[in-house]
Amino acid sequence: MFRDYVASACGNASAASGPFYCPGDQKVYIDLSFYQDMQDKLNTPGDFAMAYVIAHEVGHHVQNLLGTTNKVDQLRERLSETEFNKYSVMLELQADFYAGVWAHYADRTKNILEEGDIEEAMNAANAIGDDRLQQEATGRVVPDAFTHGTSAQRMYWFKKGYDTGDIRQGDTFKGSDI
Repeated sequence: MFRDYVASACGNASAASGPFYCPGDQKVYIDLSFYQDMQDKLNTPGDFAMAYVIAHEVGHHVQNLLGTTNKVDQLRERLSETEFNKYSVMLELQADFYAGVWAHYADRTKNILEEGDIEEAMNAANAIGDDRLQQEATGRVVPDAFTHGTSAQRMYWFKKGYDTGDIRQGDTFKGSDI
């Protein structure tokens, strides 16, 4: 957990980067000020909105363990930035799917979800879509610059993970060479 800045195996990061996963040291870094921003700036309050963000970052750890992260990283040298961004989106959407799978099993095995929790996660996924963030920041949307996916895509993949609980249904790379 950090505020302001942190050093990781992936380099130094400021609070502006928000929570992230670093494959170099296999750690999830949680920017505590991001949760205040979620509530105040993104209008996404709730404990389960925060849990969704953490589960998404843990989803990146799962991708690292499965070798998916490495496969995508290998494409960086061979593709243009625009083409690579498409793979980045696929990676992020899969992490959203894994967060949904976690929520599925957290609910069914531990019965920890409360009424409204899934809506909190969906609201957070909607708020942090590239299209919404770009529109609010610049007044326009540039799909070629997307790195995390649209609000609709992020909500779709989280919900699919939650509804199915089946990790085999999270192939966001279908039809690609990953």
